[in-house]
Amino acid sequence: MKKTLTFFILTLLVAACAPATPVEPTPDVNIIRTSAASTVVAEFTLTAAFFTPTPMPPTETPIPAPTETPAVLPTIDPTIAALTPDALCDDYDWDGATIDVTIPDGTTLAPGVEFTKTWRIKNSGICTWDTTYQAIYAYSNPPNERMNAQPVPLTALVAPGEEVDVSVQFTAPSTPGEYTLFWQMVNSTGIPFGQAGKQLTVKIVVQ
Repeated sequence: MKKTLTFFILTLLVAACAPATPVEPTPDVNIIRTSAASTVVAEFTLTAAFFTPTPMPPTETPIPAPTETPAVLPTIDPTIAALTPDALCDDYDWDGATIDVTIPDGTTLAPGVEFTKTWRIKNSGICTWDTTYQAIYAYSNPPNERMNAQPVPLTALVAPGEEVDVSVQFTAPSTPGEYTLFWQMVNSTGIPFGQAGKQLTVKIVVQ
């Protein structure tokens, strides 16, 4: 009996002195799920942050400096300028029948003959004529018949009150008939001048 009791006590002492085997706790399923979900959310957040472009600060569009609009200078209509006192300083006239220096009106010429018609006129205005003043074609009968006209430039200044010979070179038409051309003086700016009914005429008969 004593031996049995002694063995029992020794067994208890050995069991008490032996190291205890740790018992692993049973994992909580809810905690594991919550942790996994947090990890997935964190990974999506990092991925989105990586692929989302960082907005650049807005660039300021330079505002162009205001430019001044150049002033538009007024233009002068020649038809209006012809009526101003400055434009009316030009005029011409002639004394009696002395206007026809060569080829009097009604002269008979052969077809195709070249000739020069000269008129002697007076500067009856108050402006001096320079060498750019000349006679120009106005109209004719038959219409648009110019007879290959070539005006001859003036060779000197013509002061107010002075006379000058104004000439134009022509070629008689090849078709027989009567031809009348009307010419008029123009100043250095190309503005015609002279009194009404004071055109320079050349009238020939071709036969």
